[in-house]
Amino acid sequence: MSEAVAATAPALIPLKGLRGSIARNMSAGWQAPRVAMAVDVDMTACQALQACVAEQGTKLTPTALVVRAAALALRRHPAMNALMREGGIERAPDVHVGLAVAVDGGLAVPVLREADTKSATQLAAEARELAAAARAGQLPPRAYQGGTFTVTSLGMTGIDWFTPILNPPQVGILGVSRVIERAVVRGATVVPAPMTTLSLIFDHRAIDGHPAALFLRELADLLEQAREL
Repeated sequence: MSEAVAATAPALIPLKGLRGSIARNMSAGWQAPRVAMAVDVDMTACQALQACVAEQGTKLTPTALVVRAAALALRRHPAMNALMREGGIERAPDVHVGLAVAVDGGLAVPVLREADTKSATQLAAEARELAAAARAGQLPPRAYQGGTFTVTSLGMTGIDWFTPILNPPQVGILGVSRVIERAVVRGATVVPAPMTTLSLIFDHRAIDGHPAALFLRELADLLEQAREL
């Protein structure tokens, strides 16, 4: 091969290691009969809560609030907190939320265990620790195992909405977009409000559209009222 040809040859990234694991997992998730639905959420009450907590010296991210709300909603809607098994659907007794983290060369999903028993500030602190350890390659394999649902956020990239791929054997995953000021109607007045879009993808073998919609609606209500967060 001449030097000119070698210089222009495309680089081949082998599907092995982390990249290979992601490829296999995403292929499996794509094979499920998945359905997508989304809801716009007014984050005004959440931002007020964030400001209140910040005055006490604690940082509370929108993602941590979403994880907290999702964990509470999962406890009340166990059909979404489930795993597809060979020949059946396993409803998990505990709520373990995987949180997608961008790392060098791919994506890692460490698990926030018993997330429904922790406050939003606890989840925020734990998420920061897990993300830092994942990026440093310091988490043991167990840290990525046992998730019953996944939350993935692209809000920091300025994305308005997206439809993530299921993380099998889980039957649900939630995509979180950016928070941005939009015009909303309140009574007879149009006012600006901080809005985000939550996209729920679920496995239709395990859960039907109506119960999935009830789960997503409760999650949105928890955020809009900053209730129990």
